[in-house]
Amino acid sequence: MHYSEVSAMSQKNGAVVWFVGLSGSGKSTIGRIVERRLQQNGIPHAVLDGDELRQTLSPDLGFSYEDRIQHIRRTMLVARLLSRNGIVVLAPLITPYREMREECRRTLPAYKEVYVKCPLEHCIARDVKGLYAKAIAGRISQFTGISDRFDEPDNPSLVVETDKETPEISADKVIRLLRESGVRLP
Repeated sequence: MHYSEVSAMSQKNGAVVWFVGLSGSGKSTIGRIVERRLQQNGIPHAVLDGDELRQTLSPDLGFSYEDRIQHIRRTMLVARLLSRNGIVVLAPLITPYREMREECRRTLPAYKEVYVKCPLEHCIARDVKGLYAKAIAGRISQFTGISDRFDEPDNPSLVVETDKETPEISADKVIRLLRESGVRLP
């Protein structure tokens, strides 16, 4: 097989699944289930966890509008490099602004936006880190959904409603989306 054929095959199987939603909506939980299923099926994949990336890729950035945009751009670069090499990228990041997601859509080939929809009150009830309580008390500024905006996605590839379905059902829907996108899954 010639190198260009291998390269074309890899590009066809790469994808970026960008999980969008409020903190506590279930993005990472669903992403971990999808990750396990990809791993079980021998599908090359990578998870770009928002908290981990903030510590390693963007430790110099805060939560201002400009810093959030820059953080997403850095993450998009990593996602693009991985996906063009046949890797299925799972990116559970809040990505609160519409313009961020539009840039992802324009920049990333095989971009699939999964809106992890969950009412704010459910996210607050699930808040294991206590971030919402701190934001409501005014101890965290620029907190998405409380003191900073979250633009509901206009045209996501998939919507999962985590207050109405289990994480496993949501993950099944993501796997189906990947299959329909050309990722070879049983």
